[in-house]
Amino acid sequence: MGSLIETMVDGYNDLFTNRRDPRVDGWLFMDSPWPTFFICISYVLIVKVIGPQYMKTRPPFQLRNILVAYNAFQVVFSTWIFYEIGMSGWFTHYSFRCQPVDYSDNPSAVRMTHASWWYYFSKFTEFFDTFFFVLHKKFEHVSTLHVIHHGCMPMSVWFGVKFTPGGHSTFFGLINSFVHIVMYTYYMLAAMGPNYRRYIWWKKYLTNFQMVQFIMIFSHAFQLGFTECKYPRAFMWWIGGHAVLFFFLFSDFYINAYIKGAAKVKAYANGTVTFSMSNGHANGKVSNGITKLVNGHANGYANGKANGHANGYANGHANGHANGHANGHANGYANGHANGSIPSNSVHSEENNGRVPNAPDSTSFSTRARQLMCMNVDSVMD
Repeated sequence: MGSLIETMVDGYNDLFTNRRDPRVDGWLFMDSPWPTFFICISYVLIVKVIGPQYMKTRPPFQLRNILVAYNAFQVVFSTWIFYEIGMSGWFTHYSFRCQPVDYSDNPSAVRMTHASWWYYFSKFTEFFDTFFFVLHKKFEHVSTLHVIHHGCMPMSVWFGVKFTPGGHSTFFGLINSFVHIVMYTYYMLAAMGPNYRRYIWWKKYLTNFQMVQFIMIFSHAFQLGFTECKYPRAFMWWIGGHAVLFFFLFSDFYINAYIKGAAKVKAYANGTVTFSMSNGHANGKVSNGITKLVNGHANGYANGKANGHANGYANGHANGHANGHANGHANGYANGHANGSIPSNSVHSEENNGRVPNAPDSTSFSTRARQLMCMNVDSVMD
């Protein structure tokens, strides 16, 4: 056991002493991986535990002006990083097929090293994407995909800057910075309010854009498996593997948000949809203009008592409780009026050329469907 620990310690010291790039010695957070690791862990705790608990009894913060300024800063910052990485090599003399790391003090090599560190630092500024979600109480956007993506990136990029701050792997930073220019431009326009919504019709394509990014990154990385190149193969697998992982995560998000989500909207628009809500709200079906109230629709308690009335659609309005007691009244189109308790499946509306009197039309159903779906690219951001 003692020899195993000694071997591990020797391996750790060899890695971080003999295999490092000495040009980054003394740079902020570069001497050890632990500061970056603990910052990432702190980020996860803040956005998943501390932040939601703090905001639990507080109203959402109004941060429009701050969001506009923050996103404008990120656009400028990402543009500068993109320019620096490009001018340090990719726009000048780098080879897209094989580019070893230049560890010399050549001005372009040193410039690429600095650009790589700033790209690493930008991963921390992106934490504020999630902090703003928490302060807005948009906890549904703090998804597993979002947190994994933002929480892992600083640690991943740290290894690149520590050992290979240049060469083949910096293609990742070049492409990712360009994607962020587009993304934060979208976020800035969205934060500016309803008057600018007409300029962000391309929201859906942001996810496609990100998936194309990951395809480019893992294709560029894995080509080294078929080429003789003096570049560490471990980083080929590290970067390519990350790109593949995030490609599938973003693909899953896209399928659920835009393909399956679009099918739900279409079902609402066509007037055929089965929906359910818990805690005594609604279980029913809209089909061919006829609405059936199953187990009631109540803004109150199901299977309980209410002093007043509960409002729901049963091809009109039904006020009362299903399978319960009501000291109020139920009004609906059921060939007349229904008062008191409404048994399951007992309320049917008259049919009027496929439409329900006094019920929302297909446009309203479509609008409601869109409201029910949380399809916000802000959750995946990068």
